[in-house]
Amino acid sequence: MRLADLMGLPDRQRGDLFYALLLKDAGCSSNAARVHQLFGGGREQEVKRAVWMSDWRRFPEKARYALRYTGRGEPMMKRALRLLRLAAGSGSEKALFQIRCDRGASIALGLGLSEATASAIRTMDEHWDGGGQPAGLRGDDIPVLGRIIGMAQVFEIFAQEHGPAAAFEVLKARANRWFDPSMVTAARQLCADNSFWHALAGHDPVDLVARAEPTQSAIAADDERLDQIAEAFAWVIDAKSPFTYDHSRRVAGFATQIASRMGFDQTGLTRIRRAALLHDIGKLGVPNSILDKPGPLTADEWRVVRRHPAHTWTILDPVPIFSDFALDASCHHEKLDGTGYHAGRRAGELTPAARILAVADICDALLADRPYRAGMATLDVIRILNEECGRGALCGESVSAANDVLSHVIARPADGEPAP
Repeated sequence: MRLADLMGLPDRQRGDLFYALLLKDAGCSSNAARVHQLFGGGREQEVKRAVWMSDWRRFPEKARYALRYTGRGEPMMKRALRLLRLAAGSGSEKALFQIRCDRGASIALGLGLSEATASAIRTMDEHWDGGGQPAGLRGDDIPVLGRIIGMAQVFEIFAQEHGPAAAFEVLKARANRWFDPSMVTAARQLCADNSFWHALAGHDPVDLVARAEPTQSAIAADDERLDQIAEAFAWVIDAKSPFTYDHSRRVAGFATQIASRMGFDQTGLTRIRRAALLHDIGKLGVPNSILDKPGPLTADEWRVVRRHPAHTWTILDPVPIFSDFALDASCHHEKLDGTGYHAGRRAGELTPAARILAVADICDALLADRPYRAGMATLDVIRILNEECGRGALCGESVSAANDVLSHVIARPADGEPAP
């Protein structure tokens, strides 16, 4: 946003840019599984971040990156096969950028934001000389907002790692290739603004971002907008793995139907639906090497998985409009007898909504395919729910309502939610 100020962008463009910047990485979860399939090894988050630390358009740097991150920790032969597939994978690079940019743009439009905002996200990885991705746009054919984001994201990463002066040297080296040279000139002024860097290091980033928002472009978070936000981030969450596709929306479908049968009013139904849509947001921090693993998880991998509800709480609770249901959303793996996770809460600490979410999550998890098994038959799911209820782990009223919902499920409708 400071670069936009230095370049004299009008208020309307600054507003479009602000929301594009906030949502620029919303599509990142969509290519996480593909990154893991290509590179294997450990955490795809590290693999994805590291790509920005090299000039991936120069073959020597690309080769060093591939050798360092492909199949780390795997046997030599498996690593070699991955490297061969990566080298032969024509179009893989473009596909990774395309998925990320297109999904991010779709999410922006789904939130009711402008086409200019979506276009900025769609073109943020294009390069001034036409060597970027995914469309190979060149020069002024790249929207100015996309050019700003493209340079700002590289500037930020190198500034965080090595300081602003070193980051500016990277921008200079990539001027006329990656970046619009006039924007690099503007970045020189920003690089020299010590008060800016001091504020960035010493203040709450949320406060700094709030101050950077063009007030005339502020979007009110009314009820309709809250539903759009919850839906949009359910897309982000479920895109993380092919095995969780549409999971959050299906859990929301089960939860609202169970709650309806238990007498929740409309306010309560809206609240539990939003909690269900966002209950797994903490899974964005779980590597796909764990989420998509076809075999049993190790003890260390289980510890990572069991922390995701805590991450859900950490993400949702600071947001005033979501804090009301943050605890319920983070309790979706808790059990009445204290055997659940992440906190081992017992019956007295679990609200009716939290108990419903636990049952709804189990319903969809058992019905859906997983990397280690096929989805279960509905009657088997009912049997398991009743067994868990019988041993005191699940709420009897919630299980009874879920049994009624499941007894009416003959086939999944096209929108992925259970039939009434």
